[in-house]
This record gives sequence, C-alpha cells and structure tokens, in this order.
Amino acid sequence: MKKGQTSIALSCWRLDEGDRTAVFASFEGSTPCLIHFGATLPDQEDLSLLARLTLPNTAGGQLDPLTPLSLIPSAIEGWQGHPGLSLLSAAGQPATPDLVLADAAKENGILTFTLSDRLDRVSLTLDINLDDAGLLSLSAHATPQTGSQIGWLCAGAFPIPDRLSRILDHGGRWTGEFQKQERLFATGQHVRESREGRTGHAHFPGAAFLAEDCGETSGECLGVSLAWSGGHRMIAEEIPDGRRQVQFGVADDGVSDQPISSPTVHLAWSKDGLNGLSEAFHALGRRFSHDKLKDRAVPRPVHYNCWEAIYFRHSPEDLKQIASRAADLGAERFVLDDGWFKGRNDDTTSLGDWSIDRNKYPDGLTPLIDHVQSLGMRFGIWFEPEMVNLDSDLARAHPDWLQGPEGQPAGRQQYVLDLTNSGVSDYLFDQISAILSEHAIDYIKWDHNRILTGGTSSQTVALYRLLERLEAAFPDVEIESCASGGGRVDFGILGHTTRVWLSDSNDALERLRMQHEASRWIAPEIQGSHVGPRTCHTSGRVLPMAFRAWVAAQRHMGFEMDPRELTADEAATLKRVTSWFKANRDFLFSARLLRLDTEDPEVHAEVFASTGDDTNEGNDRFVLFHGQTGAPKQIATRPYRLAGLRSEAFYDIRLINPEDLPRTLNQNVSSPFSKGESVRLSGAALMAGALRLPNAFPATMLVVEGQSVRPGVQS
Repeated sequence: MKKGQTSIALSCWRLDEGDRTAVFASFEGSTPCLIHFGATLPDQEDLSLLARLTLPNTAGGQLDPLTPLSLIPSAIEGWQGHPGLSLLSAAGQPATPDLVLADAAKENGILTFTLSDRLDRVSLTLDINLDDAGLLSLSAHATPQTGSQIGWLCAGAFPIPDRLSRILDHGGRWTGEFQKQERLFATGQHVRESREGRTGHAHFPGAAFLAEDCGETSGECLGVSLAWSGGHRMIAEEIPDGRRQVQFGVADDGVSDQPISSPTVHLAWSKDGLNGLSEAFHALGRRFSHDKLKDRAVPRPVHYNCWEAIYFRHSPEDLKQIASRAADLGAERFVLDDGWFKGRNDDTTSLGDWSIDRNKYPDGLTPLIDHVQSLGMRFGIWFEPEMVNLDSDLARAHPDWLQGPEGQPAGRQQYVLDLTNSGVSDYLFDQISAILSEHAIDYIKWDHNRILTGGTSSQTVALYRLLERLEAAFPDVEIESCASGGGRVDFGILGHTTRVWLSDSNDALERLRMQHEASRWIAPEIQGSHVGPRTCHTSGRVLPMAFRAWVAAQRHMGFEMDPRELTADEAATLKRVTSWFKANRDFLFSARLLRLDTEDPEVHAEVFASTGDDTNEGNDRFVLFHGQTGAPKQIATRPYRLAGLRSEAFYDIRLINPEDLPRTLNQNVSSPFSKGESVRLSGAALMAGALRLPNAFPATMLVVEGQSVRPGVQS
C-alpha cells in the first residue's frame, strides 16, 4: 500500500462457537491475519474497521506500508519480525515468499485459506477450526514447486495483545518435570526449543500469555499448544513497534523439496483466569480418550505396576504373590514392566528382542496372566519398541536399522531404531502383535528412554503411523505414553494414547507440584500417579502413606511398590484411600478441575466442581484437595477462596480425613469441622474465603467434600 494511503481493500471472515469469536482479515488480497480471538462479537460488528485498527500508523525510519501480522508473515509484506515460512529458490539461494490469497472456503465448520506465491515457488493451505470447547485449531500445509525447498514452516503466527505481557511456560528435568517459569515480554525473541527428537522433559510445547492481574480464577489470558511429539520450536517475539507474535512449529534442521504439513496448534482464550484455559485443553484431551474408553465398564482402573518392586528380578511366583496383595489393596490392573523378554537382566542388553524370556517364564506369561485375571484384575505389559541395545539379536542382525550418525553416544546403554525404515516398523508391528494376539493383554506402557541424535520430524510421523496400525489391529488395547517419565507429554501423542506417565518420580511432594502444574494443560484422569515405595527411589525421602495415597488419588491412581513391605497400618490407609478413589473417580474425571490461588507458596489447592448448571440445585458437589508441601511461614493455615460453586446454593461440607490432622497444631479447634463433622456454608461464602482449614504438617493432604442441599434440609 502506498505511503499515506488510507483506503484498504479488505476481506473478512469470522468463526463463532459458544461464547468465542475468531475473526480473520486479508488486506489487499494478502495472507489472512487473525485480528480477533476471544469473547463473542455482535453480529453487527464492523469487521473491516476492527481489522484496520490492528495496524499501527507508520513513523519515520520505518517501511512505508501499514504492515499486518499475517498467519504466515513475510518480509515482503514489510513484517520485521520472524517469518512464518523460509524458502530456498531453485538455485539454492534464500528466497522471500510473496504470498497472495488464492481462495477462501468454509465447509463443515473448517475455514480453509489457499495461498499461492507470485513467483510460483510454493503453495499453501491453512485449515482453521473453532470447536465448542473454545479451542481455535490451525494447521499449515506447504507444497514447494519444482526446484524450491522449504525450511521453517510455522503452524500459524498469532498476535499477542499488549495487555498480555506475562509469558508462562514450563521447564523441568527427569524426575522434576513441569517446573513453572515466567518472564515478561521485551523487545526481541523468547525462544523455546526441543532438539531431542521427542517432546522433552524441559520443553512442554505450550505457553500461556497473561494479563498483569491474571491468576488461577480471574483475569485474561491466552494459551497456545502444539500437538506434536518431536522436536519443536516456539518463538514469542516483540518487535520495536510494540506488536507481539507467537509461532510454533517443527524444529527440523535442513530443508525439504517435499510437501510439508505442520502439526496442529491449539489456542484457547479465557477471561476467567488460567482455569479457563485449562478447561478448554482438558476438553481436548478428554475428546481424544472418549472413543477409546467409552465401552469400558471401568474406564480408569486402579493400576499396579511392578517396576519399583522387582526391577529386572522377575519371578512368576513372586509376581503372583505381589499380584494377590495388590488386588487385596484395591488394584484392578496389573502392569508387567521391563524385564520380561529374552535375556533382559539389566539395561545393557536385549532391547529389540521382543520374545518371552523362557528362563524367567518357562511356561510363558499365561500362568501369571491367568492368576491376575482370577483376582479380578486386567493385565498390561511394558514395551520400549523404538529402542535397541547393541547387545541384542536385533542389532546384530540389522545394524543398519539404527537411527542417527555413526559414532553417536549411547543413552542409557541404548540406541534408537529408524522408524522411517519400513522394515523396522513392520518388524515392531509384528513383534508387538504376536504378544498381544497370544495373550489377554489390554494395556501397553510404551516407553522411550533416550533422546534422538539427529532425529527429524519423519521419525515422529512414522511413530504415529505405527501407533495407528496397532490401534486398528487391537482397538481394545490402551496405550500409555512414557518417555523416562514425562519426556513425551503433548497433544500429539494423546491422539493415540489414553494416559501419560507424568514422571519417573513417585515422590509425593514432587508429584503434587508436577500434577498441579501439568493440570494447566492435561486433564487429571490422563495423568498416571502411583503410590511408590516407603523410601522413594528417586529422592530418598520417606513420606507418610496417607499423603502418598491422597496425592495419587487426585489423578489416575495406581501403586508401584512391593506391597509385601507395607505395615498393617499402611495397608489399611492405602485400602481406605483407594476405596474412596473408586467411589469418586467418575465424579472427579467428569468434573471441572480448578486450581486455587493461595497466599501460601507451600500449598497446592485444587477443587473438583460438578459441571451442572444453575438448575442443578441439590445435585452440586465438590471435592477440595489441600496439599501442604512445607511448613507455612505463619502458624495458622491461611483461608483461600474456593471456585466453581453456585453462589446461592448451600453446601454441607466435611473434612473426610480428620485422622491425618496433627494434634500438636490443632489443640483447640474453632469449629466441629476440624473433627470431621458436617457444617453448612453458602457457595458465596466459600468463594469469598470463609472456610479456614485446620493446621497441617508438611507432607499432609486435607480432603474436603461438599454437597449442595435443598432449602430446609437439615444438616
């Protein structure tokens, strides 16, 4: 557009779903821009004016055009920030894409933009959808023309409003995943990148952008997450004129002369704090799991996993004893972990040789499975299909099947198989199919204990294809994603799995924090959480059984210890909490999980609130978990506001585990509530901070149930 020109040719499109509107605009036939995503706009809104007002006036020292931030920004438009597409010409020289809008169509709720390049070097399509949970989803598909090559392709570039100046994302490490970190926008780029060939413990592919006053239950925020299980890159950028963008895409080195599709990127907006974002992302994860689990009588059975009980020391008789004890404690599925296959006595050998070890299991797995099923439990098994030890029959027969360069280092004594080789994928499909076909197995714990050396996106795509083949062949088998714990947690892998192993740490203090932070993105029932051994194997800490059990009961509960080590009191406590979990899991895993703002950094508080509407009088309920990790600075527990209740309703509330209270901190009590007796308060009072919980030691979980009552009903 010429200098000084104010007349702009515009085309606009809008998507409306529920209480959300997304608006896109194309200036002068260029690549469309996202100009609004958030609260519903009136039907009469002047979208053209709205689009014009997204453009700042130009000043001296700038390029003349009024430059929009398009979904695939390019320097040819005058955009001075990071481009959305990098391109090489037929001569191998960097080329600036010059994209124009060739077509726009809307069919079955999908808005599709088709883009072409003025010099015919590349064509693109952008597919966009707004769902009933308020998630805006986009993906880009680029096809290079003869001789051209594509480098970086973002799934879409999105404006971050000026008022959302805080960036919240998560770092972490093995056994310490989902560590919250926050910074402010500043001129320049904030880049997060995983180069592991998998998601990575430190690189969950998501970020939230928050207003200054945004907390868990109030304030405006925007969340963005890439549905991808491989190397990825996020770029959050502020350019000198003050505008901000965020891009997500695959982090591949090099260029490609083949068509490229970006993973889907999901956006959520909330005016009700970070919990509003979580509800949208929880709905996405639940939608993935629903079809796989809808016909299950018990869709989230209590797990028993034998890893931290026996490691590689497999004995069918010991495992039968352990299974009997686990069933008595309340387990409903027995998962046989690493060490069951030929020659697997430690982590230096046998990965890739997926046949039953007849030295350990002379009669095969069937006697153990029969015993487990006789106890009323289902049976699951561990695989690490993508990996191989050099000391294995597979590596000796097919050294050419290894992924990565010659001379690469080992990781945990193992290497990665090249899934893009059809022979590898066929071999793994056949080996896994043989085990599943011959045994009554309905669950796989699918592990991935090594980063890739030089891994590309094609490895991740090949993994998805292998999982799809197995899903089609064995539709009743569920798969859990594990990668040394939380190294592969993302919405890409959740398209093929029903559960993630959040961390290899069963330390309940670490777990409480990790689960709380992961709940910003991942629904509670998708997070596996186990009661570990008395002495935690990754931290050395010894924590009370009540605390360990209640932390696990917040999520998809399981056990992972030798149950023969339990004292009578520990076993009784675990059985009591497990029984409560079974009675309440249907509610927990259909409720709204709302994290609560607290004044005590040692408190992680969550309320699970029913999703009924205002006509649901007498049928509302909630469960409050108050996890005390360390000693508070003050003597008394600070009250905090509950969330998700109906203001006008009255609730009978009860502390269901008063036996876990320390008497030394509660010698005189102010109300019968601390004794486990029911008291009644309105939703308005509870959400105003009326409930003061008893004082608690570190490593204590207090659990409160609330049930709405009809007027006139006696407490």
